[in-house]
Amino acid sequence: MSIFRLPENSRVRRDGKVYKAPAGAQDVRVFRIYRFDPDAGEAPRLDTYEIDMAACGPMVLDALIKIKNEIDSTLTFRRSCREGICGSCAMNIDGLNTLACTKACDEVKGDVAIYPLPHMPVVKDLVPDLTNFYAQYAAVKPWLQTRTPAPPDRERLQSKHEQEKIDRPSACILCACCSTACPSYWWNSDRYLGPAALLAAYRWIIDSRDEATGERLDELEDPFRLYRCHTIMNCTEACPKDLNPAKAIGAIKQLIAERRH
Repeated sequence: MSIFRLPENSRVRRDGKVYKAPAGAQDVRVFRIYRFDPDAGEAPRLDTYEIDMAACGPMVLDALIKIKNEIDSTLTFRRSCREGICGSCAMNIDGLNTLACTKACDEVKGDVAIYPLPHMPVVKDLVPDLTNFYAQYAAVKPWLQTRTPAPPDRERLQSKHEQEKIDRPSACILCACCSTACPSYWWNSDRYLGPAALLAAYRWIIDSRDEATGERLDELEDPFRLYRCHTIMNCTEACPKDLNPAKAIGAIKQLIAERRH
């Protein structure tokens, strides 16, 4: 599996604060966590926390919650559902973009290194600024576009086969793990839409009820918005929902190519 490590940054201090495990701890694990407060005017640092796993849940998110509740209330991170559904707790754990709520501490050998999603502005600690990410999602118009009126007595129907086409793309939780694992997105996020937004676009392009397929493809046919994808496949490896954004992007390219002939 590929490791999407953050670039080495000499400004990240390795001599951050150290919080020792309490006396009598039975099963100590070390967590090294990225800390950065832009308003403080200080360089980022790595703080070290020793946790007694005998008094902690099994997931990385459990450890983070324990740290915030019992050791250091200043630690900042996002979380919500704790079931791998909302995507809030996406972060870089042991060099991989994943969800803290579904990443077991036992899956990590040695110290557990936790960083925010890579190559994103940091609001504070493990919280990335997703403003641009959500703007790109909105740019693909992720809603049903129709011209014909809806039937007066029923919903817009589709066959089971048609529904199955959109079933998996619809499972995206917008955690941003895929886009922030993509080197093309790292260097061109101002113009390249990225795997998550393009997967969302594909979901509506292939929806049998949607009537704006041509317009959607026209808006994507651009050297940067779509074609900056180089099929590196990091996005597919990083997806915690086992989706395949790279395949969806390839399918969009194929649909555009077919329209030209």
